Amino acid sequence: MAVTLHEDMDEVEKEPVRPKVTDSKGILQKNREFLDFFWDIAKPEREIRLKAIEGLIAYLKKIDKSDELKYALQRLVDGLAHGREAARCGYSVALAQLLSVFEDIGLQTILDQIKGKHNLQTVNKKQVRNVAFGNFFGVLALSQSTRLAKEPQVLLECVRLLQKISLYREHLQDLPRKTMVDLLSETPQEVFEEVLLGALQTDLTAALSSPEHLELLLVAMQKFPDVLKPKKLKKLLGSTSVINSENIPKLVQVLKMAAQSMKKERLLPAVAGDLLQLSLREGSFQLFWSEAVINGLLKDQTGPSHYLCFRLLGSALPHLSTEQLQNVLTGEVMKQYGEHVLSAQLPDRFKFTPEMDEYVSAFLQGCPDSDRQLAVVVGFSLLTNQGHPVIPTHWKVVEFLGPEALKSYVGWLKDMFLEPKMEVCLDFVTRRQKEKQESEAVNVERIFRLRKWIVPRLTSIVDNNQVKKDEDLVMDIARFIFCHAFFVIKKKSTDIPETENVPSVPLDEKSRAVVVNAFFGLLHHLNHLPVLGEPTKVETLNKKPVLGVKADGCMWLSSLVQYADLLLGKPKCLQCHLSFTPEQRKAWDGMIQSVEALQKKAKKSQSPEVSAFQQLFLLVGMNLFKSPQESVELIHDIQSCVAKVQAKKARKKKASTEDDGEEPHWVEVLVEILLSLLSQPSRLIRSICKTVFSRVCPHVTQNAISAILDVLDPTKDSEESGVVVTDEKDEPRKEKGKEEATAKGEDQEEDGDESDSSDDDEEEDEAMEDEVDPNFRLELMKVLQGSGAVATEEDNSDDEELDDEAMMKLDSSIASLFAEQKKKIQAKKEEKERLRKEKTLVRDFKIKVLDLVEIFLLRQSTSPLVLGMIEPLLAVIESGMSSETEQQEQDFLRKAADIFRNQLCRGKQYCKNVEDRQAELHDMLEKLLSRAQKLSDSSISLFYFSASLYLLKVLRGGVQAQTDSGDTSEEGKTAEIVEVGGMGNVDVERVTARYTDALVSFMTRRNSPLTGAMFMDLFSRFPTLCKNLLDTAVEYITGGAREHQQGQACAVVLKGLQSNEVQKMVAGDRWTGICQTTVDKVTETLGKGFEVKNKMILEKMTKALELSLFLVKTIHHQNLAVDLQPLRNTLQSLNKNEAFQKSGHMEDTYWGVMKMFGVQKPKLVKMKKAEEEVEKGPTTKAKKKGFLPETKKRKHSKKPVVLEEKIVGEKGKPAASPAPAGDGEQGKKKKRKRNKNRKRKHSEGAEAPAQSPAKKTKKKAAKQGAAKS
Repeated sequence: MAVTLHEDMDEVEKEPVRPKVTDSKGILQKNREFLDFFWDIAKPEREIRLKAIEGLIAYLKKIDKSDELKYALQRLVDGLAHGREAARCGYSVALAQLLSVFEDIGLQTILDQIKGKHNLQTVNKKQVRNVAFGNFFGVLALSQSTRLAKEPQVLLECVRLLQKISLYREHLQDLPRKTMVDLLSETPQEVFEEVLLGALQTDLTAALSSPEHLELLLVAMQKFPDVLKPKKLKKLLGSTSVINSENIPKLVQVLKMAAQSMKKERLLPAVAGDLLQLSLREGSFQLFWSEAVINGLLKDQTGPSHYLCFRLLGSALPHLSTEQLQNVLTGEVMKQYGEHVLSAQLPDRFKFTPEMDEYVSAFLQGCPDSDRQLAVVVGFSLLTNQGHPVIPTHWKVVEFLGPEALKSYVGWLKDMFLEPKMEVCLDFVTRRQKEKQESEAVNVERIFRLRKWIVPRLTSIVDNNQVKKDEDLVMDIARFIFCHAFFVIKKKSTDIPETENVPSVPLDEKSRAVVVNAFFGLLHHLNHLPVLGEPTKVETLNKKPVLGVKADGCMWLSSLVQYADLLLGKPKCLQCHLSFTPEQRKAWDGMIQSVEALQKKAKKSQSPEVSAFQQLFLLVGMNLFKSPQESVELIHDIQSCVAKVQAKKARKKKASTEDDGEEPHWVEVLVEILLSLLSQPSRLIRSICKTVFSRVCPHVTQNAISAILDVLDPTKDSEESGVVVTDEKDEPRKEKGKEEATAKGEDQEEDGDESDSSDDDEEEDEAMEDEVDPNFRLELMKVLQGSGAVATEEDNSDDEELDDEAMMKLDSSIASLFAEQKKKIQAKKEEKERLRKEKTLVRDFKIKVLDLVEIFLLRQSTSPLVLGMIEPLLAVIESGMSSETEQQEQDFLRKAADIFRNQLCRGKQYCKNVEDRQAELHDMLEKLLSRAQKLSDSSISLFYFSASLYLLKVLRGGVQAQTDSGDTSEEGKTAEIVEVGGMGNVDVERVTARYTDALVSFMTRRNSPLTGAMFMDLFSRFPTLCKNLLDTAVEYITGGAREHQQGQACAVVLKGLQSNEVQKMVAGDRWTGICQTTVDKVTETLGKGFEVKNKMILEKMTKALELSLFLVKTIHHQNLAVDLQPLRNTLQSLNKNEAFQKSGHMEDTYWGVMKMFGVQKPKLVKMKKAEEEVEKGPTTKAKKKGFLPETKKRKHSKKPVVLEEKIVGEKGKPAASPAPAGDGEQGKKKKRKRNKNRKRKHSEGAEAPAQSPAKKTKKKAAKQGAAKS
């Protein structure tokens, strides 16, 4: 029987005709709607389940039929033991809702039905788990129906059922006990006393034996205190209270069991939390904490017990008084927590710190008492390891401190910095630290470590914008850090609050260096600090968010400079750590005067230059305390710049012209100052330099740009650039990130770090020693030959042993020689490391200089100075591509490439006025194009090609190409004038010639760095050039050097033909001629043979078919006189060629083209059996096989492709063609082979695998069916 595959039919087999079923009354449809609810209730999606439950309730309310309600209850009870968890939950919720809505349904009836259906005694062992869950979810449904408290007898039976299924702990774990606790919490006191108390007598008596029983007792005591009085507890437990000295050992064991049970969940067990609450209610917290927690759980060496102690500590915080908090936070639990934090710094260790932070954050958010908040924060801050607190300096929980508590905490930090009370700290020392520490320097080192933590702790309060602080607090912190960073207090002063307390232990150089670095980091934060409080003047001046200023509009930096000037004016009270010389003091005073003058000008008229100079003065003035000599010179240079600006504004033409002839422009001097500042590794300097440069961008000259680009020039050394890159011993940027990790993990990982560093040193030493120095070898041979240890060529005597004296002399000579060689190797290593550091600093400096380039391109993208940046940036990118692949080098290259691509080439604003530089720009364009063709890397060539397109855009200017769409007959001088006018200042002939050479180079060279995407970009952006290059691109559809070039030629031509501007420019006969030529070329390239099959050929065919599709569409749409018959014949011949195999996209494109010719994609025909075999009929009775549903039938992925000629008949009907020759016979042969092999194996004695019982029963049933038939 032959079966054909149609559009709306699958495979059809002959079946007996069934009578048509009619549903005139809609009964089947209603039942189907009813049954679908139960299917949806069992689905895994929660939304679908809830929607189905609502629909079921509404349906049962609507019809009001007892039969369907009875069926629904039976179906829901049966589903409680479903194998899937989601289905069980769905059926349980549905049953609960049904019982709560239909209150006439008896709960006892449902409970009996649950017990009868899910009987644990008669069930099969394999179904025990599901049946146990069925009982549990049944009780859960009854409890959620909110009717259980009204029927005490049913409640009692539910409790007994839960007690019964609680024995199946391997399946249900502690779910039954938790449900019992929930039932107790919802049960009235009368029902509990009369009904449940007797049933729970056994469980309550065994309360101290397991966490579940104790949890039941604790919930009952909390819920029914009048029932479980001390007398009753005496009968149950033997004591009038749960927490007492007699029960402590049992409670500890119960808590250990609870900790082990919650090991995976990592949560506080409910029984532990209830015990804590009970101890607080009964007033036995001290006994519980000291005996059960510290002397019980904490003495256990297992991790879960310790983590339970930490969780009890965190959960107890909201319930303790201030005295209790101080007692708990200075105990053994906190010390153990500190050791855990220290050891958890190692990799692959569980870290409890995030969980503790959540406890502390929740306490601070919910506690309005500032004293208790301060007690908790101070308690954690006093937990120290050799003086260094274990909590991080950027502790996020400080965000939730109230204003009063925050001020008190800042005051406490300042007091601890001035008078370190090490005896107050809860300090601990690890075993390894005890072995290494020295008693003499322990206290001094601890004070240093504590101060090293306090200063970043203070700065982090300013840095964190989430902390609720005011300007007075921020200024207080800044003044404190500045005063102790650069001054030494001699005596008190009423004007300066910081002089009231003198440090009890003077700051050493190491501590002062930490404070200095922290202060400049604080300045960086203040420079980016948003306005605190309610701004008044700032809102009126600028609606944008202003950073680095106070509410009154004054800069934070300016306020600190005024404070510094105040301190300098009190030499009797304070002494500067680095005393100023008269010259430095004069420079400071001059800076103050200049800033005041600039502030007066700023009040009169807002000017970017004034604010830039003011900010730069303040920065260099603050830097005067750190590096006085360099800052003095910078202050003088800035003052000269300001003087020049003022002279220019006063229009002193003679003086300005004379100065311009002798001295450089003020912007050039300012740029040199910025470059010298950027050479210092400081985030503050980098951000201020960027701000200053952005404000003086409109005044930048060519010499200033050249100074910036000279730094980036890869052909020039750092010495030629005139900028010295400096390095600081303690960089705040590096130290800030490493500070906490080193403080916490240095003691635990010290040995590991030493071993790692020693291994690295050994590897370097081995590498250096492998490179044997020939001079060293000669010297060694001379020493050996001189002592007679090695015979020379002239000496033919045998080797003689040396005496002891000669051996000693030889040993000393060799030792001295090797010591000398070791010094040389060490010197080489140090030199190599020095060069590496210097190279890193230079690269970091260049990355900062790129910031200035990016700012200029953003602010002054229309300036002609931008054109001078093209070639230097390309040189930087090219040198970076060919250099080493270090991470810093990659960052530098990525930044330079991003600036060039996004800010320069793709910028929306560009220079449009270049009338006086046309020749120069054309020469540059030719140079860039020629360089792009000579490179070997396509990625670098792309940047050069993009730069040429940018120059084209600049030369074209803002003039858009104009085309005369009305008159298509004139193509003479008028059209040429219009095209040239559309390209602005571009020399079209010259540029066309250069891009034609580039296109020819790309199409004829086998390894050209140019790509097709470059010319596609050119064609899409410049239609005039596209029109001129289109004929050349068409020629290379068949004339390309390789298949890749030919395919790219198709893509480029397609991009050009799709342009509407190009179609308007070449409208008329020329457009028809281009289409005809392109069709001929595409026909020729499609007609080539396909003996070689590779990726390039397939790519070319795909591009050619895409171009063909566009051509055929356009020609048909515009009714062009183009002969398409050769193309159609070629495409039809391709389908007949067996070597032509179409991929998915290629096949769609191919049939898209053929559809334009009126040829539809053929429908596939599948032959199931040959007609001859159907007509013959079976000679013997075949065994009747079982019915296979449609969903189980195998879908063949490889279907035979039938050619077009064999599908379409004379009348357009599909003709049934026979299967390909050999296919059916081949399949039969394979089956015969398999049968023969099986028989051969059995005949040779191979043991056949044992058949499963299911297969045996199937075979037996098949035989019986065959016998009956």
